[in-house]
Amino acid sequence: MKLHLNVFLGLVLLCASCSKQDSNESGVAEDTTIASSSADGFSAGENSKSESAEAPTAKPISAVTPKARLLIYHAEVRVKTDNLPHASARLDSLVQTGGFVSAATENRENGQWRTDMTIRVEPARFQALLAAISGLGTVEVKKLNTDDVTAEHADIAARLRTKRAVEARYVGLLATAKSIKEVLQVEEKISEVREEIEATESRLKALNDAVAYSTITVSLYQPIAETMPDAPVVSWSSRVVEAFYSGWQLLASLLVGLITIWPIWVFGSIGFWLWHRRKGWLNG
Repeated sequence: MKLHLNVFLGLVLLCASCSKQDSNESGVAEDTTIASSSADGFSAGENSKSESAEAPTAKPISAVTPKARLLIYHAEVRVKTDNLPHASARLDSLVQTGGFVSAATENRENGQWRTDMTIRVEPARFQALLAAISGLGTVEVKKLNTDDVTAEHADIAARLRTKRAVEARYVGLLATAKSIKEVLQVEEKISEVREEIEATESRLKALNDAVAYSTITVSLYQPIAETMPDAPVVSWSSRVVEAFYSGWQLLASLLVGLITIWPIWVFGSIGFWLWHRRKGWLNG
């Protein structure tokens, strides 16, 4: 009996030790699995971090191109030269590149031989042409002016678009007009809007032309010597005749002067007569 009890206890202890070993092995396996998972996750995290570090996350900021300004250039130049024909020919050859002469005059007066030109030139050639003009002689006057019409141009273009949209709406109303009166009213409005559109287009065209071609007003002049006429040789007989004529003019002037003061003569005579008569009364 005692022997059977000992065998039973030994089997129980053996089973308990086996189950404990299995649980320990399963725990070790779970720990190994968790560790490997953590390692894999960490390595994946490191790989993702390295990949994110290599790939830039910030997008490049695109450069904003500023809107081009619309500028109108004006210049006024006065140049003194020793040879006006040569300077004028040289200026004509300079203007032919990127420009044209819109007006020109030439005259001789006040001791000057002068040529005035109004030149239109592309803005890219403006400064170069000014420098070339300054080399034609001695610059006496040089004025530069720049007008920024960017805002004005944008405003006129916007108003033009608005007026065209209004015109389109009126045209649509004209198609739906049901009476002659409505047709006439809409046509009158269309006529008014089209006049405004034409005026706006004309102003916009003038601005575009002024921006496309700068203006230079050039005055080239050459001093010229004025010859004085020789004094005429007067003979003695001519001088005697001139003296008689001068004397006659003097006498005529005296007679006219005496006649002019006739009121003095009349009132003076009356005054003298009254004074003389009063004096006779006093003596008598």
